[in-house]
Amino acid sequence: MSEEITLERVQALVTRAPYHQWLGLKVVALSDDGIELKATWREEWVVNPDRRYTHGGVLATLIDLGGDWAMVKKTGRGVPTINLHVDYHAVAMPGDLTIRGKIVRMGSQFSTAEAQVFDAQGKLIASGRGTYLTAVPKG
Repeated sequence: MSEEITLERVQALVTRAPYHQWLGLKVVALSDDGIELKATWREEWVVNPDRRYTHGGVLATLIDLGGDWAMVKKTGRGVPTINLHVDYHAVAMPGDLTIRGKIVRMGSQFSTAEAQVFDAQGKLIASGRGTYLTAVPKG
């Protein structure tokens, strides 16, 4: 890779996508085998107005993003998801969420990563594992 993969560079890559901007994603930490992100809570995430908890689809998105971007130091880019498994452990009430992604196995074609989502108090809300296409794009 010609460009150094810094926290600032990854922040720019992540927030190129309008959806990621809407999620309020901020890159908090970066390592060779992982990433920590923060998602800024939005009222639009509420699925049940009476109970005010966050929709599971938002949590699945955050798991996917944690796994995907955990590999950025190796790939220099986001990668397509092939498969994703999410487990929900608790409801996410209003408040920013922290996502931690870690590489499980880095392959030349396909790679696996795990991610966890925590609420503002550090409680585990969701976890999951994804398989990603990490082959270098042709052309």
